[in-house]
Amino acid sequence: MILVDSSVWVDYFNGTETLATKKLDGLLGSQPVCIGDLILAEVLQGFRQDTDYQAAKNLLCALPIHSMVCKDISIKSADNFRTLRKQGITIRKTIDTLIATYCIETGLTLLHSDKDFQPFQQYLGLQAA
Repeated sequence: MILVDSSVWVDYFNGTETLATKKLDGLLGSQPVCIGDLILAEVLQGFRQDTDYQAAKNLLCALPIHSMVCKDISIKSADNFRTLRKQGITIRKTIDTLIATYCIETGLTLLHSDKDFQPFQQYLGLQAA
């Protein structure tokens, strides 16, 4: 199963064509795609128009939604952040650390277009689509 990050959904809903949005377009309806509760909140809070919000909510809520944060993921996320910081890498957003750690720990592949996930791939084994 592939978990899709907000960095891809935002471009997708804005009609921005990228490698990641092309990949997402090909995956929808052909392979299992899911979203995390944190990502769902990130994406939905960005809509200004009620009609766009409702359409996106209907689409996203039809996907499997993973609850991403618990005590174990929180602690492992802090460990991962500290591991990367020791490598001289500081991740800008805590939410990205939580998402990457969740995917690593659960074996989900992450479709993203955010450079903050690259160190997780390089040093911690995050599988990216």
